[in-house]
Amino acid sequence: MPHASPRGRYLEVADYLRQKIKEGKITEGLPSQAKLMSTYGVSRSTIERALGALKSDGLIESVQGAGWYVAGTGDRRPLVERVTDLLRADGVKVGDRFATENELCELFGASRTAVRSAIAQMEGQGLIGKGATRGREVRALPIDQGGQTA
Repeated sequence: MPHASPRGRYLEVADYLRQKIKEGKITEGLPSQAKLMSTYGVSRSTIERALGALKSDGLIESVQGAGWYVAGTGDRRPLVERVTDLLRADGVKVGDRFATENELCELFGASRTAVRSAIAQMEGQGLIGKGATRGREVRALPIDQGGQTA
């Protein structure tokens, strides 16, 4: 991205993101703000202004704790619920290795802060915990609405 421009940098970033959405390169969740900062070599405030411009155009919407999405797409549930769904997958059992923070950030396009918050909530519920090695492991499977383990 060129550095000198009479247009605001945030408008340039907004235009790049708008184009990626129109081309179908971004179809649901946008990359995290940290990833966008790295990609475009700009500050957090520039990214926030770019996202604000796209939001005011009705092109994207934010979901607290989940990130930014192309309007009308994506899973809007809190991140902790979406991460907990990993424990509902076929074949998951107590004692299995649980995904790392990096893997969860990549999988959900979420910030490390949001992922850490979801992990802390899951640990508080007793679903995951520190394993025998450095990683985390499944300690319990979530209970569904009918009182059965998933």
